[in-house]
Amino acid sequence: MADDKPQPRAPSLGLALVPVLLTLLILALQLFYFGDFTPHIPLAIGLAITGIVGIYLGHEWPSLENGVFRVINVSLPSVSVLIVVGMIIGVWIASGTVPTLIYYGLVILSPSIFLAASMVMCAVVSVSLGTSWGTVGTVGLALMGIGAGFDVPVYWTAGAVVSGAFFGDKISPLSDTTNLAPAVTAQNVFDHIRNMMPTTIPAMLIALAIYVWAGYSLVDGDGAAFERIDAITSALQENFLISPWLLVPAALVIALAVAKKPPIPSLFAGVVVGGLTAMLAQGATLDNVFSYANSGYSIDTGVEEIDSLLNRGGIQSMMWTISLILIALGFGGALERTGCLQAIIEAILEKVHSFAGVQTAAIATSTATNLVAGDPYLSIALPGRMYAPVYRGMGYSTLNLSRGIEEGGTLMSPLIPWNAGGAFVISALGLGIGDGNLQNLLYIPLAFACWITPIIGISYAWFGIFSPKADEAEQKDWIDNERQVADLSAYGYDAPVSIGRSGQAAPAE
Repeated sequence: MADDKPQPRAPSLGLALVPVLLTLLILALQLFYFGDFTPHIPLAIGLAITGIVGIYLGHEWPSLENGVFRVINVSLPSVSVLIVVGMIIGVWIASGTVPTLIYYGLVILSPSIFLAASMVMCAVVSVSLGTSWGTVGTVGLALMGIGAGFDVPVYWTAGAVVSGAFFGDKISPLSDTTNLAPAVTAQNVFDHIRNMMPTTIPAMLIALAIYVWAGYSLVDGDGAAFERIDAITSALQENFLISPWLLVPAALVIALAVAKKPPIPSLFAGVVVGGLTAMLAQGATLDNVFSYANSGYSIDTGVEEIDSLLNRGGIQSMMWTISLILIALGFGGALERTGCLQAIIEAILEKVHSFAGVQTAAIATSTATNLVAGDPYLSIALPGRMYAPVYRGMGYSTLNLSRGIEEGGTLMSPLIPWNAGGAFVISALGLGIGDGNLQNLLYIPLAFACWITPIIGISYAWFGIFSPKADEAEQKDWIDNERQVADLSAYGYDAPVSIGRSGQAAPAE
């Protein structure tokens, strides 16, 4: 028909790279030239550049806007978790829960094994809660206080916390990303978790060994800052009632998680019980509790380590992170809607024709999407959709893909400061990057478990181990559900199932 609107054009690889490269250039200018660690405006400019590219390609603004808000909408449950975690931090400090954790940690934990114990503790809690963010904001914050008492560098403690928290999130059946990865690759979540064990266990053991070694190297276990520890524990006792009963809010949240209750109501239950505990045990008023939940806790003990850790929390403390996440997600949504990300991935697929190459490309693409779009969800969903037909065309199980995008998506997220995960870590742990404490970015290479895992996964692909082929049951699923299968016969691959005209798996003729 004459009034039919023309369809938007697909971008060339060169054009698709324009918004990505320009945004990275502006980010570099802001971070390294101006020395200002606030990536919000560069990402907002990147969104605008992507919108201009989209309009040039024939997209109308309502379509681009819909793409931006669609991705933001997908992330709203995680933003909700951030809001509740902000409330928990403020209220649990006021209730004495976090001070009690810090106090007993300083009294009970051995300084030499502190880093290793921190990683294991965060992993266990994260598996139970199904949220790395909730773990970082609660147990992780307490561990930062314990580390300060032991005179362990902030970035070492943060690295151990991130390693454990995000690793636990990666293998928890309660985690949203652990469910998203098998969902986009048409796999069962428990098969997905089992298939991640060959990379998960070695990486955790390597990281554990490094943290044990670092603990004995960094800390003098016989006389580790005893004056500092005494000053912190004394100040905590002077300003808070310290008792094992004050751990009830944390125990309740973990119990609800173990009972497989939804994360947000479980965390909010922790806010309510924490508020009641603050009033009953610490003498706070209801008005105080509301203030702590919204604006955070404030105290002046005269001990710098305590004040820097306990003056935080509240919904408002999360607004910097939430605003960054929303802008980064909008940028990612615009890149997806304009086809820029798809053009880049398709260019990669044209050059890679071996299973090892495809597995490496899938992990690298998830990591790059995390880097550019700032969104762990998009970094899992987009490569998962794009690469799945290629794995099927090669005859390999998409369990390889779900593991790869989880490693490049979930585990790389906290290592990118302007990513949703990285921004939250920096804010919740009080790393002070925006205040010029750039040395605390050393937590990134020190989060060993996060970056060792994808290296192990890539190595497996090149050595041809722990890389399952599609079995008969999986091939039947392809046919029954008409999954997309790439025709790779030109590269020497015979698909294990027949491929119909539309590229979907079809019954053998």
